[in-house]
Amino acid sequence: MRGARILCESLLKEGADTIFGYPGGAVLHIYDELHNMRGRLHHVLSRHEQGAIHMAEGYAKATGKVGVALVTSGPGATNAVTGIANAFMDSTPLVVVSGQVPRKMIGTDAFQEADTVGITRPCTKYNYLVKDVGDLAEIVKEAFYIARTGRPGPVLIDIPKDVTAEKAQFVYPDQLSLPGYRPSVRGRLSDVKRAAERICEARRPVLYVGGGVIHSNGFDELLELAEKLSLPVTPTLMGLGCFPSGHRLSLGMLGMHGTYWANMAISESDLIIAIGVRFDDRVTGALDKFAPQAEIVHIDIDPTSVSKNVRAHIGIVGDAKSVIRQILDVLPHACATSEERLEDWWAQIEEWKEFAPLKYKNSDQVIMPQYLIEELFRLTRGDAIISTDVGQHQMWLAQYYPFNGPRQSITSGGLGTMGFGFPSALGAQIAFPERQVIAFVGDGGFQMTAQELATAVQYKTNIKIIVMNNNYLGMVRQWQEIFYDGAYSHVNMQWLPDFVKLAEAYGAVGLRATRPDQLSGVLKRGLATPGVVVMDILVSEEESVYPMVPAGAGLKEMVLG
Repeated sequence: MRGARILCESLLKEGADTIFGYPGGAVLHIYDELHNMRGRLHHVLSRHEQGAIHMAEGYAKATGKVGVALVTSGPGATNAVTGIANAFMDSTPLVVVSGQVPRKMIGTDAFQEADTVGITRPCTKYNYLVKDVGDLAEIVKEAFYIARTGRPGPVLIDIPKDVTAEKAQFVYPDQLSLPGYRPSVRGRLSDVKRAAERICEARRPVLYVGGGVIHSNGFDELLELAEKLSLPVTPTLMGLGCFPSGHRLSLGMLGMHGTYWANMAISESDLIIAIGVRFDDRVTGALDKFAPQAEIVHIDIDPTSVSKNVRAHIGIVGDAKSVIRQILDVLPHACATSEERLEDWWAQIEEWKEFAPLKYKNSDQVIMPQYLIEELFRLTRGDAIISTDVGQHQMWLAQYYPFNGPRQSITSGGLGTMGFGFPSALGAQIAFPERQVIAFVGDGGFQMTAQELATAVQYKTNIKIIVMNNNYLGMVRQWQEIFYDGAYSHVNMQWLPDFVKLAEAYGAVGLRATRPDQLSGVLKRGLATPGVVVMDILVSEEESVYPMVPAGAGLKEMVLG
């Protein structure tokens, strides 16, 4: 069969059922095969290649499967780079197939030629240029294996157009041999035992957990460990949902906009058990002020992450789920007294909670962003899948929307990509058509990928888009207010479109709330209306997100309001 068919059959062998993409000349043979395979491979037509990659990432984050995207050569591939870089930073498993000009034309500056392998090398876990159609099936198998194992990430397969036209026998390999790639799953037992002993001795321990727990499906093990030893748990932005937000042991999110008590607990801890995290600067603040009294146990699947930013006293390379299970299996019997041993620690944490709870001043004149999120939680009962863009709305949602479980919070963490929220929510909705999926976006970020409303309507999805409209690029405005003496430079979005009319132009339903007494009714109606709904919620224009750790400050130097 020709290479294009080999690609499609290989995708099916790997369990792929949905491809997000946009056609072009270099991938026409592949699209011809997709036409013949309708019913076996579902293709979703995005309106921009960046949207296709974000959809594939939303699909992957919601399902735990490898997301698949297909783009053409040249501008198709370069348009996809932002989405690929986003997936790379957030360790999301993707396989991205890009078209390329025919092999004999590579390097001639041919029409729609770009060095896609070179461009994407820094932001992929691995990438391929397929030079022989006979290698294609094995490359696809390798790509999926690399994308989903170890620290997950995006893998790109660049296929010249003539390779998709050539024919070869389709033989899909049963096994792979990758001598240079053998990710560790179980931690070294001696290190695991040392970690267990330190956990049982600590007086002020904190479990600091992130996206690695979600990637490994280690939430049950994490819950068991925390409950067995009465350990306080603080998740990162990427870890939201890996531990129930409403649980008595949860401290809420830590970091730049984390809770006061989570940041204080980390700062005063004598032992930090860091699982599936990378000590990102948005979490640590100034490194020289981070947790000065704490020993660090760092558990991560990626050996290059351990001691990269913060030196680990005990570093364990392994899968979060497996290593937590190992710790549970070797815990000394004496650990049963943890609750009694940690009484003073929990009393101190409760004092911090009482000193600086999350709070805001509500209004009967203007919708406060925090009130919007509290109403959304009340109406969804915390069961929705919610994807955000980047900015103030993202941080407020992390603070005020308690997620009940994993894979409900989808967001752009490491790269901070505006425009991510809506298409990623659309990918999750296509994966789970019967679930309530919400894109919670800002007025700035929504305009970057709003054209995907056409995709949402075309495929008859039930997605709901809530635009938190404050008429500003809110987070940039907040920084300019605090650090630049209120000199607002190019952050006022005064020429916004009418989002209700925009929704209607695409064949969706548009609703708007401008006052607090309208909010509940608009949200109820919008969430209950079948099909695609855009809710334009006008909120307080100059409200700021607090607590906030200024750049260069330590976690204890939070600005509370």
